[in-house]
Amino acid sequence: MSKRSSILIVDDEADIREPLAEYLTRNELLVVMANSAAEARTQIAQLEVDLIILDIMMPGEDGLSLCRDLRARSDVPIILLTARTDDIDRIIGLEMGADDYIGKPFAPRELLARIRAVLRRTGPRASLASKSGRRVYAFDQWLVNADERSVMSRDGVNVPMGEAEFRLLLAFVTSPRQVLSRSQLLDMADAREADPFDRSIDNRVVRLRRKIEEDPANPALIKTVRSGGYVFTADVRQAP
Repeated sequence: MSKRSSILIVDDEADIREPLAEYLTRNELLVVMANSAAEARTQIAQLEVDLIILDIMMPGEDGLSLCRDLRARSDVPIILLTARTDDIDRIIGLEMGADDYIGKPFAPRELLARIRAVLRRTGPRASLASKSGRRVYAFDQWLVNADERSVMSRDGVNVPMGEAEFRLLLAFVTSPRQVLSRSQLLDMADAREADPFDRSIDNRVVRLRRKIEEDPANPALIKTVRSGGYVFTADVRQAP
């Protein structure tokens, strides 16, 4: 990706904080850590942070207090962590402006998927939406209508496309000219039930190329990146 997102993990438990930081780093995110609300404030003052993973139950100032303060002066996305099994913290946290919530213990891959989902909703890709709210993307000789879930050629011919191929195409057109790993595409195309090491994304790419590439054997739009994944090479713009 052209810019790796910066994640701040705020958790007083090193055995959670440090392995999670290592996992997210391996998955192409920039990670900084804080073991308290006070340290988090220092990090936030010094660094540009794209998303905060915030533990609720910490000694001293707790995560809910920090969440409330941050939301009063910033729109940085926040995902809350808690070991409590009831809904009170979740409800209070969401009312204070948190963007998502996950309970401990959690699967790192699930948290990664939630991070990417929140970043998609709140990040710069959202600017591709037109002022009218329509999500219609134009590239090469194609129009993709995300709301009507349709794909049309410039001569007005609708191209039948399965749900799996359409979600993959939408992932590409909302992230043009960015190298996307198979794991990223699994999350962006809502295919989290698949394993990133299987061939499900590769098979989808093959089917999608057959529908939008002039020469699927020599693709010009969806390029394979060796040991990286795929990149969508077209210039994408918001259609009127």
